[in-house]
Amino acid sequence: MDSVLLALPHEPADGVAGWAADLVDTLGGPGAGLAIALENLFPPLPSEVILPLTGFAAGQGVISPASALFWTTLGSVAGAAALYLIGMLFGRERVHALWARLPLVRSSDLERTEAWFARHGTKAVLFGRMVPVFRSLVSVPAGLERMPLPAFLGLTAVGSLVWNSVLVMAGYWLGDQWDAVGTYVGLLSKAVLILVSAALALYVVVRVRSAKGRAQHRRMP
Repeated sequence: MDSVLLALPHEPADGVAGWAADLVDTLGGPGAGLAIALENLFPPLPSEVILPLTGFAAGQGVISPASALFWTTLGSVAGAAALYLIGMLFGRERVHALWARLPLVRSSDLERTEAWFARHGTKAVLFGRMVPVFRSLVSVPAGLERMPLPAFLGLTAVGSLVWNSVLVMAGYWLGDQWDAVGTYVGLLSKAVLILVSAALALYVVVRVRSAKGRAQHRRMP
């Protein structure tokens, strides 16, 4: 069986692609699962590189497509479970204590966020697994809010399977052009970051103006 590294068009001996190719080449499906589990814990490791590369490896016969999807989804669930545990152990009391020290925020903001997650947490976990940037982050509030673990794991598995299937099969069908997937998903990730940054900037502006308005009102005779 040919090495994944030898089969790759650009022979990515360095960087994330080379590291992921080494894992898949050495461990097969479990190597892909390990790479994705680590990607959940360390977001700078991009799934848009690891998953299409795994699909390309499946296209080369190094692993089967079914094995690629099974192990990468299992890795996604394992990484998400670790983040859920971190959120659960950190606890709501510590979050509220930390929140109280932050400038320009109110306790009511956090309470509204918690209320929103209580109502929409299942959708947030399910669809959040398909959104760049939020894929990993959504596991932490689920742990903080003590979402029932079986529900969390089931929703994470379904959402991860959808995301992984799209990227793995894209790499499988694109063959030598597997790395094009990362370009398009990278653009989507940047768009999400821009929207989040804009929302945070708007939040800060509103809070600063509100604080100035209250200060001026107190100074009025």
